[in-house]
Amino acid sequence: MASNSASEIVDAVGGPGNIASLTHCATRLRFQLNDGDKADKTAVEAIPGVLGAVPQAGDRFQVVIGGGVQTVYNEIMALPVMAGGGAPASAESDADIKARERAKGPRGTNAWLDTLFEFLSDSFRPILGALLGASLFITFMALAATLGWIPAWNAPGVVLPPSWAFVNLMWQCVFIFLPLMVAYNASQKIGADPWVGFAIMAVVMLPGFTALGKTEDAVQTTFLGSDITTVQVFGMPLTIFDYSSQVFPPLLMAAVLGLVYKGLKKVIPENIQLIFVPFIAMLVMIPLTAFLIGPIGVYAGAALANALSAINSFSPFIFAIVIPLAYPFMVPLGLHWPINAIMLLNIQTLGYDFIQGPMGAWNFACFGATAGVLVLAWREKDKQMRQTATGALAAGLLGGISEPSLYGIHLRYKRIYPRMLVGCLTGGLIIGIGSLLLGLPHGITTQAFVFTSLLTIPAFNPIGLYLIAVAGAFVVAMVLVMISGYKNPEPADAAVATATAGAGAVAPGAARDSIPAVAGGAELVGVAGETAAATTATAVAERPAAVGELVQVAAPLDGTVVALDQVPDPVFAGGVMGPGVAIEPTGDTVYAPGAGTVVAAQPTGHAFGLQLDNGTEVLIHVGIDTVNLKGEGFDVKVKNGDRVETGTPLVTFDRAVIEKAGYPLITPVIVLNGDSFDTVDPVALGPVAHGSPLLDVQKKA
Repeated sequence: MASNSASEIVDAVGGPGNIASLTHCATRLRFQLNDGDKADKTAVEAIPGVLGAVPQAGDRFQVVIGGGVQTVYNEIMALPVMAGGGAPASAESDADIKARERAKGPRGTNAWLDTLFEFLSDSFRPILGALLGASLFITFMALAATLGWIPAWNAPGVVLPPSWAFVNLMWQCVFIFLPLMVAYNASQKIGADPWVGFAIMAVVMLPGFTALGKTEDAVQTTFLGSDITTVQVFGMPLTIFDYSSQVFPPLLMAAVLGLVYKGLKKVIPENIQLIFVPFIAMLVMIPLTAFLIGPIGVYAGAALANALSAINSFSPFIFAIVIPLAYPFMVPLGLHWPINAIMLLNIQTLGYDFIQGPMGAWNFACFGATAGVLVLAWREKDKQMRQTATGALAAGLLGGISEPSLYGIHLRYKRIYPRMLVGCLTGGLIIGIGSLLLGLPHGITTQAFVFTSLLTIPAFNPIGLYLIAVAGAFVVAMVLVMISGYKNPEPADAAVATATAGAGAVAPGAARDSIPAVAGGAELVGVAGETAAATTATAVAERPAAVGELVQVAAPLDGTVVALDQVPDPVFAGGVMGPGVAIEPTGDTVYAPGAGTVVAAQPTGHAFGLQLDNGTEVLIHVGIDTVNLKGEGFDVKVKNGDRVETGTPLVTFDRAVIEKAGYPLITPVIVLNGDSFDTVDPVALGPVAHGSPLLDVQKKA
C-alpha cells in the first residue's frame, strides 16, 4: 500500500486530530477516535488495499488490511501529520475522553461487554506473531514424530537428542513464559506500568517459588478433588502451582493492578509517584497474587475448562457440531478470545485440547467460501475482488487467520454466510460421526495451541479424520458459493415479481436462512417469508422507480442512529439479515418508514415487515428479545395487508415495561433485500426524528 493510501485512511477516519491512538493486530488497524461519527466507513472501504471497515462502540474503529497490516501501520505512523502520534497537543487527554464517554452512558447497551473483550483481545493480540511462530515449530515436531525421525516428543519420560531438544525449546520459550507476556500486555491495556505487572507475575514463576513446595514444611492436601501443595508463609497457607502457560491468573492480576495503580496515583503526590507507586503496588500485589489471585485464576480457568470438557465427554458428537456453528457468530463479536485462553489451559492441565479440532471445521469452511468467491471473481474478471480474495485465502490457508475473509468478504456479501454454515455443519458432522465410529472419547485433539491452517494439520490426532473433516468443510462451502454466487444476480424489479408470484423465501436468501439464529428469532421467519411472498397487488402495480435511482427509507422512530454492529445480537450486529442501522429510541411510537404495505405485523408488536413502494423490504425489530414479553407493553396499530404512508403509526410501546424486563430497546431497521441494490448506506449517525431520511438505497444500474 502506497503512502498516499495511508494518508487516505487517516483522512477517512476524521484526520489526524481525530485519532486518539492507533494500534494493530495480525490483520487490522485499530483506531481509538475522539469522535467515531467523523469516520467515513464507505470512504475507508473504497481505498485500495482495504478489505473492510468495522465501526465499534466507544469511538473505536477497525480497518481490515490483511497480512500487510504492519507495513500500513508503519506508513501511517511515518506521515508528517502523525508526528505527534495522532491528535495534536491541544486534543483531548485520555482522562477527557474517558469522562466524555462516561457522560454518554452505555452505547448499544453493551459497552461494558465491548470493553471487556477489548481488554482480552489486547492482552493476546500483540503476541499472536509469537504464538503463530511457536505453533509452526510444534507442527514440525509432530510431523517429525509421525515420520519416525524422533520418538514421541511430548510423551512423559521421553528424552530427545540434544539437537531435537533444542528445537523443542523454540516453542516452549513462548508457552512457558506466556503468563509474563499476557501480564505485560494486560497491565499496559489497563493503564498500569506493564513492567510492574510483568514483575509481579514473574515472582510466582521463579524456580525458587516452585522450590517452596519441596521443602520439609510443605503439606500435600486435597482441595475440590485436586491434590495441591501448600506451605506456611507468615502463618498463612501459600498454594504452590506451576503457573507455566496459565493465562487467567495474569489477566485477573492485571485487572486488580489497574485499580491499585489508579488509587495510588490519587493519593501519592506527582513528584514522588515514580518511586512509590510501583513500590507500593508491588508490595500489595505480589502477596495478593501469590496467596489469592493466582489460585483463584487457576481454579476459575479450570472450572471453565472442566465445564467444556464435561460437555465434550458427554457427547463429542454434539460438541463437534456446536463449536463450528457457533464460531462464525463469535468471531465478529470478539467472543472467541476467552475460548483461546481455555484452549491454552486445556493443554497445560489435560495435556491436550479438544476445541481446536472442531474449530478447524469453521476455519476451513470460511476459507472454502473465500475460495468460491475467488473462482467467481476470476470468471467475472473482477480484479478488485480477485486481489481481496487471494490475500484473504493466503492468510487463511497458510496462517489460519480468518479476519481478512470474514471482514473483507463474508460480512459484506450476506449470501455467503448460510453457505459457509453448511460447510461448518459438514465438517462438524464428519468429526462427530468419525469420533463415534473410531471410539474417540474426546473427539479430535491436539497437544499444542496451533492456528488451524494447512501447515498445522499434522498437529491433530487422528490426522486422517481431521483432514477429511476440514477438506469436507472447505469443499462444501466453496462449491455452494460457486453454485449460488455471492451476489444476488436478480435485478430489483425481478426480485419483487418473484416474491409476488409466491416465492417462499427472502430474495437474498441469507436473511431468512439466518433468522433462527437470532435470540428468540424463530417467529421472525414469518416476517421475512411474508415480506417476500405476501406482497399485495397494489405493490406490484406501483413498480419501483427507474433502475439506478437513489431512494430513501425514513426513520421509523425518534432517537439516536447507531451502527448496526452495536446491536447486542450477533446476527443483527454481523449484518447477516441484511444491511441497515439501529436506533436507540427516545420516544414510544414506531411509524411507517415509507409508503407501502404491511406484510407482517406480529401480534406481539415487536417486529414488522413492510414492502415499500420504492422496492425495499424493511424489517423493524423493536428491541432485542422483546418477543418474550408476549405483547405486554405493546399496542399494535396495523395488521397484515394494511396500506400505510410515511408516518403512519405501527405500534406504541411502554418503555418502562421493556426496561423493567431487562431487554434492550435498541431497534434494528434492516433492508431484507439489500442484495438487490448496489448500496444501502446510513444517511447519518446521531439524533434523528421519525420521518427524516435514515437510509440511502442505490438501485442497480
